[in-house]
Amino acid sequence: MASWVLSECGLSPLPRLYPGPRTGHARPFLNPNLRISTTDFAKKWGLRVSAPLRSVEQVGEEEFDPGAPPPFKLSDIKTAIPKHCWVKDPWRSMSYVVRDVVVVFGLAAVAAYFNNWAVWPLYWFAQGTMFWALFVLGHDCGHGSFSNDPKLNSVVGHLLHSSILVPYHGWRISHRTHHQNHGHVENDESWHPLSEKIYKNLDNVTKKLRFTLPFPMLAYPIYLWSRSPGKTGSHYHPDSDLFVPSERKDVITSTVCWTAMVALLVGLSFVMGPLQLLKLYGIPYLGFVTWLDLVTYLHHHGHEQKLPWYRGEEWSYLRGGLTTLDRDYGWINNIHHDIGTHVVHHLFPQIPHYHLIEATEAAKPVLGKYYREPQKSGPLPFYLLGVLLRSMRKDHYVSDTGDVVYYQTDSDLN
Repeated sequence: MASWVLSECGLSPLPRLYPGPRTGHARPFLNPNLRISTTDFAKKWGLRVSAPLRSVEQVGEEEFDPGAPPPFKLSDIKTAIPKHCWVKDPWRSMSYVVRDVVVVFGLAAVAAYFNNWAVWPLYWFAQGTMFWALFVLGHDCGHGSFSNDPKLNSVVGHLLHSSILVPYHGWRISHRTHHQNHGHVENDESWHPLSEKIYKNLDNVTKKLRFTLPFPMLAYPIYLWSRSPGKTGSHYHPDSDLFVPSERKDVITSTVCWTAMVALLVGLSFVMGPLQLLKLYGIPYLGFVTWLDLVTYLHHHGHEQKLPWYRGEEWSYLRGGLTTLDRDYGWINNIHHDIGTHVVHHLFPQIPHYHLIEATEAAKPVLGKYYREPQKSGPLPFYLLGVLLRSMRKDHYVSDTGDVVYYQTDSDLN
């Protein structure tokens, strides 16, 4: 009689019944010395398993499968969230804009006044973080969670994003695509995995740059110009594959605003000198790009448990959203408007950032094991650097086949 059964998670033992004591009952018995590797079994029989392979001793009787369809619906989560969490307060939203803009100009004034090399590194970190905070508020405008007024959202979004060289509508539209297709191998827009075929067609230099720090953390400007490998188009061009004809005017408007900001920076370089502009704006801009790439990457990568990506009929809006991760950033949580509270945001992007924590707490009982508690951070989230490094070493590509797939590792790259 067969003693082992091949499941989607690997080999699972079937109980074998042996006679127990004469006074007792038959009981299941598993030979404790038995160790069978599913990796060897799969290799021997040529099985194509896209799920992570594990040995028998790693498989529990009731192990949670993150790739399984959840036992709840999106409407169940929505019902659990208090009604006031959906209310948008434009005055409160504007107060955050005023706060952040005052801090940005205050930091620049202090750094320019002292103009001291003991001060500049502190300024670069602080101002880069504040540029990132401005982006998050513009991000809320793009989602419509800033206010119920589309014109107000557009004006504020353009002012905030243009000031940090982001084309507002171009980004808004591609980010909407990301949310509508999160967790889908081919259709997702941001930090989606490369298929094995695309990955192996990359030249060695591109592979190294993509998975060797700090280069991936400086990728955002390149992404805005040319998107990710395997995709075409630009966030600045109205005829890009990203957009439909009705969005043409919006894209042109944002590109004009972006160009105006570039012209302003060129003018300022003549007024204050290029070195001073580099110190006041250029290096903080790179800090902002690093924050953006770090945060957005770790929202979808780096969990200790491998998380699924989907294709075809296995993908759904809910299942894709449940593969996102919350992260704790310590003191930075409030500064960057709780963007680390990401799971509920991905499922319901219309919830204002100042209600995300409460909404998440209300949703946890429904989400159960599909919600992964973030590791607690110290005052500054240095621990995330280790998470990032481990992910860069392991999460390289996914299989070309299969509707539920997991990241695989290119051992030659490491």
